[in-house]
Amino acid sequence: MLRARGRVLATGVLLALVLVTIAVALSRGGGPEHTVAGPPGPSAAPGASSAAGRPSPVPGTDPAKIGRAASTPSPRATAKSKKSAAVTGSGGSGDADAQITAGGFPDAHSTGPRIALKPHHTGALSITANGTVISGWDITGSLDIYANNVTIIDSRVSSNNWWGINLRPGYSGLRVLHTTVTGLPGQGPDNGGEDYAVSNMGGSSIEVGWSNISEFGNMLSMGQGNLHDNYLHDVSEFHNQSGTWEHADAVISDGGNTGTLVIRHNTLLNQVSVDHGASGSIGLFADTGSVANSTVDGNWIAGGSYALYGGGPGANGIKVTNNIFSTQFHPNCGEYGPVAAWNAGGAGNVWSNNRMSDGRTVVPQAS
Repeated sequence: MLRARGRVLATGVLLALVLVTIAVALSRGGGPEHTVAGPPGPSAAPGASSAAGRPSPVPGTDPAKIGRAASTPSPRATAKSKKSAAVTGSGGSGDADAQITAGGFPDAHSTGPRIALKPHHTGALSITANGTVISGWDITGSLDIYANNVTIIDSRVSSNNWWGINLRPGYSGLRVLHTTVTGLPGQGPDNGGEDYAVSNMGGSSIEVGWSNISEFGNMLSMGQGNLHDNYLHDVSEFHNQSGTWEHADAVISDGGNTGTLVIRHNTLLNQVSVDHGASGSIGLFADTGSVANSTVDGNWIAGGSYALYGGGPGANGIKVTNNIFSTQFHPNCGEYGPVAAWNAGGAGNVWSNNRMSDGRTVVPQAS
């Protein structure tokens, strides 16, 4: 009887040690990739493993070419003596945080989860069921979406992957609402950095709203989407795998989009200096095609080499209205000025009621 009890006790101790080992591995983001099934209904088949490679910010872009290594200064910045915008008028800037709050712009208090969260050490997590809803999760890991109409709400994602949340090609309907998405400095796969907080590789618009996003090289990366009421801050600066400074942007689009991109009522802060890779607070770049059908309305914009890149000579359907270009990092908002690459003659392009936080009017010069 005593020998039998001893065998039972030894077996129990061994089982407890195994369970502790598994828990420690998961808490470190290790272990195999996991899959979450959503509510009953048709399930979308998963594609390649989420660990297979970093996502491209725009469908059709070669994933091997999306690092866009930044030189010193950023290749997108022109010579410092060359200005692309004229600023007129005068006034005082005051305290930027107070202005943001007083102006009703998003900040740490008005974004992120509204409910208590439960820890989930998921590692690289693939979502494969249509209609999945994740709510109230405090995730240590990343989310790779191979499904339609997925909603991430009232949650937190702390990622050491290439991305925080990524929608894969062929899927649509992603919504990221009232969620904090943050990278883990020094822990990402791009030589210690994480590249994209939310990336849209899908073929349709996604929604990102009322979210608090920080510590990625590029925060919101997409050619089409509805980006509203978000607080983007503390862009991460790091040397990427090419050994140069990663391009740093709050919102970035590489052009060639077939849908619409709406950037409305966000706080967009890019504190990174030009010699550490700063690109823009909003970068509408024609890297993969002409920039079109984009609205930038009612945002608080600060920092970057130029704060806003407007799409260049081929841009059309670009509406930039009612924005405040803040002087909190640089006297002219961006290190070189508030706006570059604005195509005043492009069909449907509108520039209206944009001013500096100190009251000056921002008037872009032609590209």
